[in-house]
Amino acid sequence: MAAGRRPARRSSGPRPRDDAGAAALRRATADFLDALGLPPEVRSGADLAATPGRVAEAWREDLLDGYGRAPAALLADTMPAPGHDLVVVSGIDFHSVCPHHLLPSRGLAHVAYVPGRKVVGFGQLARLVDALAHRLVLQEALARQVVEALMEHLGARGAACVLEAEQMCLSVRGERRPHARAHAEHFAGSLAEDQAQQRRFLAAVARATAGERDEEARATGAARGGAGRPGGGRADARRKAGRGKARR
Repeated sequence: MAAGRRPARRSSGPRPRDDAGAAALRRATADFLDALGLPPEVRSGADLAATPGRVAEAWREDLLDGYGRAPAALLADTMPAPGHDLVVVSGIDFHSVCPHHLLPSRGLAHVAYVPGRKVVGFGQLARLVDALAHRLVLQEALARQVVEALMEHLGARGAACVLEAEQMCLSVRGERRPHARAHAEHFAGSLAEDQAQQRRFLAAVARATAGERDEEARATGAARGGAGRPGGGRADARRKAGRGKARR
């Protein structure tokens, strides 16, 4: 059982050619900006001069690049399975785009499978999540697609995926609930049928989620305690020393 770590950002693949599709995206973005009815000085300002090109690049290379990556190819490099024990990779960062409002989501994916005859490297599971997430896809469908890919292309005896994400279509529009998190999960094969295996996986998810919250709490506490201010840590130490002398 393994816990995923947050890797440094890397290129998701070869950069797309500057073809007719990229040019069409730039024109569409410029038309979109025109249609927003911005004040003329804003629309013609320097800040928006290169925006169509940046937006086209972001959508092609970062947000929807998953369409150029096939799950079968990502899972093709395999090793013989040493057994049939549960394999879990938790805490995989991912982002996606909601097809309803074209707004992004970001969160954590927790993936598990029970090997059949083959296993793959942990990094391949992270790349599988990226390939399927970097598309126009609902969170519920994404969880199902990850599981189906492991069952079909890896021959897993069982597979599961739990997703926890902030959906911008919920946090910045409509109900505007910035602290709400959407959860979706899907189970297949032995992980749908064997309650003991399922409990082991969900326990790993709970541990990973608790670890993330503890890390956030420590970071928040450090910021509030003055660790981020010049001399803040020294000032805290002096205050504690002063209280100790007063007690003595």
